[in-house]
Amino acid sequence: MPIKPYLFFSGRADEAIAFYQNALGAEVNFLLRFDESPEPPPPGALAPDWGKKIMHSCLRIGDSEVFLSDGCGTGPAGFNGFGVSLEAKSVAEAERMFGALADGGEARMPLGETFFAVTFGMAVDRFGVLWMIIVPK
Repeated sequence: MPIKPYLFFSGRADEAIAFYQNALGAEVNFLLRFDESPEPPPPGALAPDWGKKIMHSCLRIGDSEVFLSDGCGTGPAGFNGFGVSLEAKSVAEAERMFGALADGGEARMPLGETFFAVTFGMAVDRFGVLWMIIVPK
């Protein structure tokens, strides 16, 4: 049974999708905006003027899928207490992805060899999502 992360970007999902397309080669498999929904949200459930915001989207990154949404309100996105692990096929690919994800964000642990990986590193992207990039041994 696959597990798919669902990330809520508090109004920045369009920006996040474009970023992940560029940084990771993500492909948009599905995208639905609130004003395209076959059923309107319950009264008061959606922030004002959020019709064009993303209700649900699905990105394919390599062999995996990640769901993204703007959520229903404008509070800050809270990406604490978890990370997304991304397996690269080569050190060169890991370096490219790591650099792209850390651009505008923060390199938490530089890429380097570990006892469990040819290379491993952690970066927090500009949206606050922690990514762990690995080329396993």
